[in-house]
Amino acid sequence: MGEPSNGTIVCRREYPSPNPSVQLEEITYWSDGLRVKGLLATPKAPGYYEGLLYLRGGIQHVGMVRPARIAQFASCGLIVFAPYYRGNRGGEGKDEFAGADRNDAVAGVDVLKQQSSLNTERIHLFSFSRGGIMALWVAILRDDLTSMVTWAGVSDVVFTYKERKDMRRMMKRVIGGTPNNQPDAYRERTALFRVHNITIPTLIIHGTLDMNVSFEQALLLENALRDADRSYEAWYLEGYNHYIPPEMNRQLVKDAVDWMKRQ
Repeated sequence: MGEPSNGTIVCRREYPSPNPSVQLEEITYWSDGLRVKGLLATPKAPGYYEGLLYLRGGIQHVGMVRPARIAQFASCGLIVFAPYYRGNRGGEGKDEFAGADRNDAVAGVDVLKQQSSLNTERIHLFSFSRGGIMALWVAILRDDLTSMVTWAGVSDVVFTYKERKDMRRMMKRVIGGTPNNQPDAYRERTALFRVHNITIPTLIIHGTLDMNVSFEQALLLENALRDADRSYEAWYLEGYNHYIPPEMNRQLVKDAVDWMKRQ
């Protein structure tokens, strides 16, 4: 027998949910021959729901998927799957910061499609921070999606290396060097060169004072989408940084979900 196809579910186990109207399950699935894990949130009310692939930020335990965040989106009437990415929470392989692990996100769409109450014609991408570069690659590599939101998203890995001195040691270790001595490894992670392959509308949300993922990265993405004549909208948050206050954050989530459902 051959290797199981990407996205095939190996097992699922119940996971404690912070929201009584949302069921959570931890899913183990195949990606490039590795068992990778993620969190699935499904509204308990009977229905036929649109799907959302939520792509987390950070790396390893930093920025890990939060059950409350996933349940928040599910409570808006979406079936949500959030990959942990390989090498995290008992998953096989190693997190590669938008290297081969982008396939874990690509395969996450197939995990969603196996849910019986999912409208497979309406699957969206929602990403935060490092998840932004993952979402761009999923949109480039798949042609069966509806819309994409990138919130405070990374769009250029070389730019991230230059602006985040505190992340350089990690990036050298994970990527195998610096942009100077391993330029191809960084360039092949940067999706800006391929945005002409994106066929779905994109919403960019970014704080103008963001120091974790600079506002310039949003402008780089906007410029690339505009130059490629792609459909996009930008919501720039004047005076805000990487983290948005809870009340405003909740409203932005609702507004972003409304935007996705209009596409």
